[in-house]
Amino acid sequence: MRILGIDYGDARTGTAITDALNITAQGLETIYNKGNDKIILRKIDELLNQYEIDTIVVGYPLNMNGTKSQRTETTDKFIHKLKCKYNKIKIVTIDERLTTVAAHKTMNYLDINKNKKRNIVDTISAVYILETYLKSVDLS
Repeated sequence: MRILGIDYGDARTGTAITDALNITAQGLETIYNKGNDKIILRKIDELLNQYEIDTIVVGYPLNMNGTKSQRTETTDKFIHKLKCKYNKIKIVTIDERLTTVAAHKTMNYLDINKNKKRNIVDTISAVYILETYLKSVDLS
């Protein structure tokens, strides 16, 4: 069974998946959802058909001081939709503070073209979210 990582956003949502042994995380794609959660849920349906997924990890956007924001409330609504639709799959959240910053640092280090960054930053953030989760749990 694999784990799906999600960096949920208003316009774009990044996705990542673990390998079959749940050791590493690989970016899948950025979903261009333009505020429409149905587009994301359809893509998740496709991923569930393609991979054996038993856990979905969603990045949880807290403020730097740990408080909730409007973005957190929007993410909570999305998580509620996930839990209702995929009630047989474990849905967990992981603190995503600074994942986008780390993604940008990685892209800068790799000298990725400015125009390409927008297309992959959310996917890289999803990888970081998933890696953070993998480090926090003992899957053995």
